[in-house]
Amino acid sequence: MTNKMLHTCIRVQNLDKSMAFYTKALNLKETRRKDFPEHQFTLVYLAFEDGGYELELTYNYDKAEPYEIGDGYGHIAIGVDDLKASHAAHEAEGYNVTKLMGLPGTDPTYYFIKDPDGYKTEVIQN
Repeated sequence: MTNKMLHTCIRVQNLDKSMAFYTKALNLKETRRKDFPEHQFTLVYLAFEDGGYELELTYNYDKAEPYEIGDGYGHIAIGVDDLKASHAAHEAEGYNVTKLMGLPGTDPTYYFIKDPDGYKTEVIQN
């Protein structure tokens, strides 16, 4: 039997804002969408161009208040070929990003960017 990771689900309050963030800031592409208007929710799956592991955005139509992320949420992580250029581009676009960071005693190898709902994505140097 072979097991593999399929997707991570996050709940979003504004699907349009979230789609704009994940497609523009992180270069993910919509792979499929499932609308369930009779049950008042939509699922959108995003992945990189080469496919594989997906991010599922769950949008519930009637959610008026922001989701509470809580202190147990970790983060999503993606790898980039040029960390400094990616960081500079995200800053220039006005995204909520941290400074470049590294583990104690190491050069910077990552930073975090937040989506419209406050979820963090770690951007790591490949």
